[in-house]
Amino acid sequence: MAGEVETNMTPTEEMNGSGSGHLMDFLDEPFPDVATYEDFHTIDWLREKSRDTDRHRKITSKSKESVWEFVKSLLDAWSGWVVMLLIGLLSGTLAAVIDLAVDWMTDLKEGVCLSAFWYSHEQCCWTSNETTFDDRDKCPQWQRWSELMMGHTQGAGAYLLNYSLYIIWALFFSSLAVSLVRVFAPYACGSGIPEIKTILSGFIIRGYLGKWTLLIKTVTLVLAVSSGLSLGKEGPLVHVACCCGNLFCSLFSKYSKNEGKRREVLSAAAAAGVSVAFGAPIGGVLFSLEEVSYYFPLKTLWRSFFAALVAAFTLRSINPFGNSRLVLFYVEYHTPWYMAELVPFILLGVFGGLWGTLFIRGNIAWCRRRKTTQLGKYPALEVMAVTGITAILAFPNPYTRRSTSELISELFNDCGALESSQLCDYVNDPNMTRPADDIPDRPAGPGVYTALWQLALALIFKIIITIFTFGIKIPSGLFIPSMAVGAIAGRIVGIAVEQMSYHHHDWIIFKNWCRPGADCVTPGLYAMVGAAACLGGVTRMTVSLVVIMFELTGGLEYIVPLMAAAVTSKWVADAFGKEGIYEAHIQLNGYPFLDVKDEFTHRTLATDVMRPRCGEPPLAVLTQDSTTVEDVEALIKDTDYNGFPVVVSRESERLIGFVQRRDLTLAIKNARQKQDGVVSISMVHFTEEPPQLPADSPQPLKLRRILNLSPFTVTDHTPMETVVDIFRKLGLRQCLVTRSGRLLGIITKKDVLRHMAQMMNQDPESIMFN
Repeated sequence: MAGEVETNMTPTEEMNGSGSGHLMDFLDEPFPDVATYEDFHTIDWLREKSRDTDRHRKITSKSKESVWEFVKSLLDAWSGWVVMLLIGLLSGTLAAVIDLAVDWMTDLKEGVCLSAFWYSHEQCCWTSNETTFDDRDKCPQWQRWSELMMGHTQGAGAYLLNYSLYIIWALFFSSLAVSLVRVFAPYACGSGIPEIKTILSGFIIRGYLGKWTLLIKTVTLVLAVSSGLSLGKEGPLVHVACCCGNLFCSLFSKYSKNEGKRREVLSAAAAAGVSVAFGAPIGGVLFSLEEVSYYFPLKTLWRSFFAALVAAFTLRSINPFGNSRLVLFYVEYHTPWYMAELVPFILLGVFGGLWGTLFIRGNIAWCRRRKTTQLGKYPALEVMAVTGITAILAFPNPYTRRSTSELISELFNDCGALESSQLCDYVNDPNMTRPADDIPDRPAGPGVYTALWQLALALIFKIIITIFTFGIKIPSGLFIPSMAVGAIAGRIVGIAVEQMSYHHHDWIIFKNWCRPGADCVTPGLYAMVGAAACLGGVTRMTVSLVVIMFELTGGLEYIVPLMAAAVTSKWVADAFGKEGIYEAHIQLNGYPFLDVKDEFTHRTLATDVMRPRCGEPPLAVLTQDSTTVEDVEALIKDTDYNGFPVVVSRESERLIGFVQRRDLTLAIKNARQKQDGVVSISMVHFTEEPPQLPADSPQPLKLRRILNLSPFTVTDHTPMETVVDIFRKLGLRQCLVTRSGRLLGIITKKDVLRHMAQMMNQDPESIMFN
């Protein structure tokens, strides 16, 4: 393929004479109406890489000139680590503030602390000397709304008052959230991860990572989670961390002026976001690598690790959970798992895969309906309706009334001697003299059976309501609701297996490993495995998911069950469709994302995809020495292409190079302002020597120094499979198609995506472009 060897050459390396060293200064001179890239356009990765190489070479050569230049080169080298430090500190602080605010506002729906109204229920009772062990959640300082207004907590009146206030608070929080999003930062809604993936692949969405988005997303995330909707804060925290990364990029020209370098920082910021969301720094780095990043060099891996470390350290220093632990759901199981238990673990993996498929199809169908019907015109009304239904149905069931994080924490817990939860209401043997951490399997008491049917109702409720909640116009994460569905299913299966092993310990499946009077089965472990399976089914994560789960719970010895469930859920879900929820939303929104995981197996050629096609107007080109300034300006005005091929002449169509639209615009404006004699009829030439012109001709304009002499080219018979691979791996914006050096056409990223959609029998015009 022509051009493949030379793709890393830059325009500066191809120029001769004194002009070559000034290209970047020349192009960086600001013009108010010309941006580096337009909104909703794709960056040119090769060009950005070349510009950074030039910048680095320039700094290195200057560093030998003086001590001050050497110090400046050191500061430039360290700027990446400084940015990571700042991202870690800010994202860790914001995550801690969000955690504290969510705890307080979630409890505010049920009551208030009289000693200090800004305390959550737990914080209020920490300082009380009047709590007993059995009623550790009750203290005189904390009063429910019915107790505060009516003086008692029992009876139908008190229940109805608490019920009404719960719904009113939920509606207030969600309506405030959707209003703030609509008025101040429309990009603050949703999870943010599909858009982050698209931006990291090289797409420009201006304002998506701006200061207003950061502020509004942080505030509305607290309101959305506190309203009791079936959503989590983990996905949006990745968006918040990336906003922090973008904010600090603007402080250093190395990142603010280079979109490729900026994306390296954003990849590391995504890792910091997951680190503070789950207290899982290593899982955060792997999540960024496996799930969101498009270009992830080794240097970015180290910096991601550092950013995740600083973020986790900051969160741990603030200690929002008040338990001196970084992890959200710390567990301590006293029983190992047995090989026979892999069967229910794998069944939970199958359930996770089926739930993932159901959720993706249901949610995408609902979101598509929202886009194509009147429903999409009333986002605030939809948020209010979903919140109202959620609050009305959630309050009567104690497992849906509480925050989803608390629910998962209770489902993960092992039943020790000190647990007062309904899930731990087993019938105890009065003659038991075992230590508190080695309680044998016992028959379930009435509390466990009550909890089971409440959990079954909670499972159905969560499965249905989450489909309609994800994608509404407020910040909404998917990690915690997915984990809740899996944890509920896992706990139900765990209790079932535990009771079977107790009542039928002579069955062949239990005989070898479960003796009567032994502690065989840990229902909390099944909840943990179920949570991993459902999250894997929805997102299709594997390695990062398992690492996040064991960091999240501290359950290092349970990696094998987690791996079995994660792999099974991915296999089952992949059998129904290869894309996870984020890829499905990218496709729904029509973002130009070339997924590295997709395979292109069709036998088409570059000539089938290139423009112009039969019946279309010819390709807009420039000639090397027969075009006037007026012609170039007319071409720029009449078209919206990102660049133009330069040929020897229109007759020969012999390719010389490619020139960017922005470079042309800047060059002509600069020349008109600073160079005497350049007028509309001046000839523009891209050759070394100016063409022979009559003596009375105006001064010609030489633009060879902005010409890329090594544009990426393929022949017309190159298989599209190869072309797609080149676009993915090199991050190209466009590729020229030639035959024996003669220009035939051009293939853009837009053309590739349209062709891929067509090959999959989808609407090729569904790709969202400017």
